[in-house]
Amino acid sequence: MEQKLWHQMNADELQQALDVNGSSGLSSEEAGKRLEAHGANELSEGEKISPIALFLNQFKDFMVLVLMGATLISGLLGEYLDAITIVAIIVINGILGFVQEYRAERSLRALKKLSAPTAHVIRNGEVVQIQADHLVPGDIVLLESGDRIPADIRWLETNVCYVEESALTGESVPVNKHNQAIYDASIPLGDQKNFGFMGTMVTRGTGKGVVVRTGMHTEMGKIADLIQQTESMETPLQHRLEQLGKILIILALVLTVMVVVAGIMHGQPAYGMFLAGVSLAVAAIPEGLPAIVTIALALGVQRMIKRKAIVRKLPSVETLGCASVICSDKTGTLTQNKMTVTHMWLGGRVLQVTGEGYEPIGQIVESDKAVDLKNDQALRRLLQIAALCNNASLAETFQSESNKKKVKDEQQSTWEIKGDPTEGALVVLASKAGVTQQSLSSLYDRVNEYPFDSDRKRMSVQLKHQGGQLIYSKGAPDMLLDQCSYVLWDGKVVPFTGTLRQKVLAANEAMAKSALRVLGMAYRDLKSYEHAPTEADAECNLIFVGLTGMIDPPRKEVRDAIVTCRRAGIKTVMITGDHQTTAEAIANQLGIMQRGGLLYTGQQLAQMSDDELDNKVDEVFVYARVSPEHKLRIVKSLQRKGHVVAMTGDGVNDAPAIKAADIGIAMGITGTDVSKEASALILSDDNFSTIVAAIEEGRGIYENIRKFIRYLLASNVGEILTMFIAMMLGFPLPLVPIQILWVNLVTDGLPAMALGVDQAEKDLMEQRPRGAKENIFARRLGWKIISRGILIGVFTLMAFWLTLRVDWNSAEQLLKAQSVAFATLVMAQLIHVFDCRSSRSIFHRNMFQNRYLVFAVLSSIILLLAVLYIEPLQPVFKTVPLDLRDWAITLVAAGIPTFVMGIGSVWSGRKPRKTNTNRNVLVKSTNIRA
Repeated sequence: MEQKLWHQMNADELQQALDVNGSSGLSSEEAGKRLEAHGANELSEGEKISPIALFLNQFKDFMVLVLMGATLISGLLGEYLDAITIVAIIVINGILGFVQEYRAERSLRALKKLSAPTAHVIRNGEVVQIQADHLVPGDIVLLESGDRIPADIRWLETNVCYVEESALTGESVPVNKHNQAIYDASIPLGDQKNFGFMGTMVTRGTGKGVVVRTGMHTEMGKIADLIQQTESMETPLQHRLEQLGKILIILALVLTVMVVVAGIMHGQPAYGMFLAGVSLAVAAIPEGLPAIVTIALALGVQRMIKRKAIVRKLPSVETLGCASVICSDKTGTLTQNKMTVTHMWLGGRVLQVTGEGYEPIGQIVESDKAVDLKNDQALRRLLQIAALCNNASLAETFQSESNKKKVKDEQQSTWEIKGDPTEGALVVLASKAGVTQQSLSSLYDRVNEYPFDSDRKRMSVQLKHQGGQLIYSKGAPDMLLDQCSYVLWDGKVVPFTGTLRQKVLAANEAMAKSALRVLGMAYRDLKSYEHAPTEADAECNLIFVGLTGMIDPPRKEVRDAIVTCRRAGIKTVMITGDHQTTAEAIANQLGIMQRGGLLYTGQQLAQMSDDELDNKVDEVFVYARVSPEHKLRIVKSLQRKGHVVAMTGDGVNDAPAIKAADIGIAMGITGTDVSKEASALILSDDNFSTIVAAIEEGRGIYENIRKFIRYLLASNVGEILTMFIAMMLGFPLPLVPIQILWVNLVTDGLPAMALGVDQAEKDLMEQRPRGAKENIFARRLGWKIISRGILIGVFTLMAFWLTLRVDWNSAEQLLKAQSVAFATLVMAQLIHVFDCRSSRSIFHRNMFQNRYLVFAVLSSIILLLAVLYIEPLQPVFKTVPLDLRDWAITLVAAGIPTFVMGIGSVWSGRKPRKTNTNRNVLVKSTNIRA
């Protein structure tokens, strides 16, 4: 059965194929057999991972294993405080990771909520209500307005049946369903109008259908399967930190062994050198790095909440910073998901309508001038038709009765449409001109309605008005024009000649090409009827009034956000289930479509291999009429081309692609629970421009991570080289183990955390996105770490030598020299931390801008002075007080590495990489052909 094309069959063929009678339905006995054969009509959640296993998985990371090794070493050294600190870091990271992954895997549970709990079916010739999970193929289901469709069904009968499918197909308005066979075998999902899909909602009318697919075989089930099969991507940050951990452990072991061997060869005690070597190993591995990364990300999350972005997975904050492509759904993301009348055509005049959304505030303008409604008979009539030939209503809602007045005063109320979105757009249009259903109710009384159907494609109402009767009609222009004998032209009713008809048709075509949904408006004065005429009599000899054009308009702030993305080297791609014409019009309005860019439809994608798609994917800016599988293919193709992909959306159909993307972004207001649970980031204001703010935040966080990695590793290189060079030259130990551990715990920790909340540099969003495979040490970071580390080590050793040379054989002088070396190393690092704030030099930024860093440095200096001058601490840390000469040597030696390199950077005039503002260069940088 599953291989048959259900949409190609007529009603008789369907009943025969499913062995069911549409009038009597299945028997209870047959339904039981089919339930046993096909299984329950529910979505499976796949293989579950136990919470314990999920928690234990958090400790398999390489960096965590390195930290465990550091814990063991610290314990062997008797540094129990260090060991406890590291264990706490490991456990906290494990808990955070567990919570994030546990929440992320709830997507399918949210998907299951979209299934209807019960269904009305015909069994044994009677209408009964059953649990929806008991539905089987062949069941005859009855549906009416407000019902959620419980399985995939083929319509057998429809009566003005409209279904809201935007969450599944991306269609921006409810779809008018019918029961006729569709013979195109490759028709897209959104165009299968004889189908009802599980989880979608009937918004108007009634229908009867036969179940053809249940459970995981439904379109919703396919999405559930895609979510199960889609693996979450490892973020660039996770990948880079794992790389860093491996590099550090290898370097630490190699250098430590070399220091220990060199010291023993020069006559140092083996045990003392072993302790010094182990201390160096602990210092070389920045065990605080994961904690600092977590803190930096967590603080970034708090800043992003203030900017309307809610983060569900900490690493996703950084991932946004290296996004090179944003794939965005159209409906509700780039657009408002609120059908709005934007244009009207009246007797050869073109009028524009201002205002946004459902709020009844705006103007009707002609040639940039507001239209005078009192002196415009045609416009007045059109607005009356829009308001009265209508079953939708507009309502203002408040947060609660207690604060209703306050909210209203602050204009924080919201406007909602009750009914069909297309009719709602007409109600809003009339309300903007003060023509409301309430104001007209005393003048017009509805007598009869001729509802819309798919054959007539129009709706009419019969109204009593001032002792007479009127017919008001609206509908598809091509069908409505056939019923019109007259036209309202220049305020007069004149015969509808062929010439005038052609003008109306030309206006209709022009509006349709602009992706507007066009409706015609007409009326008739029923002077000779006292009672309801027949439908045919009522809808003839109408007077044509004009056309209204509506569209789901773009969000006003999105265009600027897309320009910002382009300036930052980020490509924006629209992926929608809506029609090609609508998608192309919105893309052009927003500036998404670039010169020479391509638009592909779902049908074209279905005919392409993955290799063919990979060859073209960088040139495509718009995908229209696509299915959830297509969205997933597009995301994976972009990833294969080396892009870091952010995928935004709000519907169920977006969930698989959202989960597969490097970072999935869901809409917080209009988004379904499924899309939210599959995402890493939720936009609480449904605003595409919030993504730009999140990208800026992500870039800043990653640069801050690079800053404290630069600081920590340069400091560690300085410590290791101080010991290594001393051992090579046969010097005494310039630092004792406790001093090395003190530097590692105190001097490295506080300033590094302060760098994690440093302010971003001003030109951050002028830079190209970094590559997904970019090494953590790219862009000269490795050189800066090595060069500064060497200078710190050399000048620390020089300070040690200058102090020790006074008396090489004196134990007291050695103690003073070690104290000078200790102070020099600490001060060199504390000066160097300010240099790490800029990619250029220490002179490029205000040193006192980051008050947390200033506080951290001052705290470290105070702690340094404490171990130098507080007598009970001196024996513990093997230090002695320093005099003015010692401090002079210390401060000069500590300052030279940073200031010399800073002056050199200023002199050389090096600049960080930037996005070239030349359009062709920008396009080339993002692998997009202009």
